[in-house]
Amino acid sequence: MLTRNKYLLCTLLVCVGTSTALAQASKAEFQKLLREKAAFDEPDFATLQANQPVVRLAPTTDKREVAVSGLVNINASAEEFLRLYRDSMTRKSNSAILEIGSFGHQPALADLEGLTLETEDIDDLKECVAGDCQVKLSAPMIERFRKEIDWAAPDYQLKVTNLFKEMLFAYIKDYRKRGEAALIEYNDKRDRVSLAAEQRSLSSAAGYVNSFLADKHRGLQLLEEALVWSKIKFGLKPVIAVNHISIYKRNSDVGPQVLVASKQIYANHYFNAFHALTAFVNVPGETNSSYLVYENRSRADGLEGPFGKLKRGVVEKKALEGLRGIIEQSKASLEGSALTATTAEFSSHPSSGWGRRLFGGVRPLLWLLVLSALIALLALGRRRVDTATAPKGKALKPESVKS
Repeated sequence: MLTRNKYLLCTLLVCVGTSTALAQASKAEFQKLLREKAAFDEPDFATLQANQPVVRLAPTTDKREVAVSGLVNINASAEEFLRLYRDSMTRKSNSAILEIGSFGHQPALADLEGLTLETEDIDDLKECVAGDCQVKLSAPMIERFRKEIDWAAPDYQLKVTNLFKEMLFAYIKDYRKRGEAALIEYNDKRDRVSLAAEQRSLSSAAGYVNSFLADKHRGLQLLEEALVWSKIKFGLKPVIAVNHISIYKRNSDVGPQVLVASKQIYANHYFNAFHALTAFVNVPGETNSSYLVYENRSRADGLEGPFGKLKRGVVEKKALEGLRGIIEQSKASLEGSALTATTAEFSSHPSSGWGRRLFGGVRPLLWLLVLSALIALLALGRRRVDTATAPKGKALKPESVKS
């Protein structure tokens, strides 16, 4: 269940080549920057020297946030890294990916033709009011469902789905036009959440890769970008998400430097914000001179309140395990003889262990699924406790199951 999305990911990655930091003059400089910006230390570098990945928690300033970083040496080229990632971007290559698609440069309603809403989500929308909704939406979106849908009509489910698509399309079209200014303000809970503010907070956090995106003068060349939507199966509720993926590159004397960054611009459950970065770094003077550096930050429902510390501990532990699996499989995929295989061949290749089954290919955003599934399980556990302790005969509103 921690499983399978090679996408939702898709949906957020940005490839970036940077100047000074991604084009280190030496291994010592590279390690110095990692100490200062990512809190890696000597034992981590010793582990790396033994050809093993390193993962660690990153500092956070918000109780709703979980952040991890990872590092591994790679015997592959930037071109191979980009090819493998591009091949996987919009393929429905795993059973956990229920639906997937992308928006054109000029978004059209037809781009969402393959998207469907879950019956449970449609039924939840009947009861939605601003400040109390089981689906993440803005207040104007919630109000449109209340005013424009005849819930007694025999075809109300179709009308709800069509209205959802229309609003999502309008949102994406506005985002294409205005950028961050168009980002949604979630009003499914009592306290509103500005996605723009959340994203700014995540992108300003200290980090080896994160700091590069804040500097607009790094000599980065935008190779491509995409808006990808996906519907992913896990836990209590499938998640519909839209991610903005950008790929940047910078040429240097030791070869191209690449950064992949991904940010969430909508999710209908669990997540308030998500930001994932992957840097492909060349360091001169070594036998294995290339590295992948990962940084993933997410803010989600379900990590506050009673037992918050306990829940956070569980989520952080599993997030580290999940990122380690992603890094290990990224390394195996890039260095293995299967580099010329298709994404489908990667996903269908038999292997032992849950890590390989879940994390075929370069999928930094699978971290999103790992965290989401854990939050869903925690919410389910809390709901069962609430139900067990409720007075007999009294219906219990599932407020603890976060949207």
